[in-house]
Amino acid sequence: MMLKKLFGLDKKNKQEVTNEVSSVQVMSPLTGSFVQISEVPDPTFSEKMMGDGVAIRPDNGQVVSPIDGEIIQLFPTKHAIGIKSKNGAEVLIHIGLETVKMNGEGFVAHVKEGDQVKVGDPLIDFDLELVKQKANSTITPMVITNQDDLKEVKVLSAEHVEAGATPVIDIQA
Repeated sequence: MMLKKLFGLDKKNKQEVTNEVSSVQVMSPLTGSFVQISEVPDPTFSEKMMGDGVAIRPDNGQVVSPIDGEIIQLFPTKHAIGIKSKNGAEVLIHIGLETVKMNGEGFVAHVKEGDQVKVGDPLIDFDLELVKQKANSTITPMVITNQDDLKEVKVLSAEHVEAGATPVIDIQA
């Protein structure tokens, strides 16, 4: 439960994974170029310390929900967001690398913790040019942080992905 530990949510009651939805297809949260997680220039992501996943080099500054689920964490700096799917998979989207140091500058959230979202719903808008100037990279990792609780996480491959439309990960609970 890395996501819970990362966000300090491990102190809450552990919810059981529901079996009503066992298979989930995770869509790209951004439009842009597909990047293998192992190629992300940050060992936390490239070495899968947070979990397996994908990354996107964004064409624009709009992040949409990659799954139907609930917002379980929105960082105060709005550079990262956690979503829990209906099958219990926990998805972390981290906009750019070292964007926490921007202290929320250039980020606008459209959701809050506890909100229910559907694939394609706007989550966060960000100033792509500002991120290019102030952060280490615009590459945006998306990882499954509770992979050990799931049956299978299969990363798909693509060259160019469309936000909310291109499948990038299949999850079996």
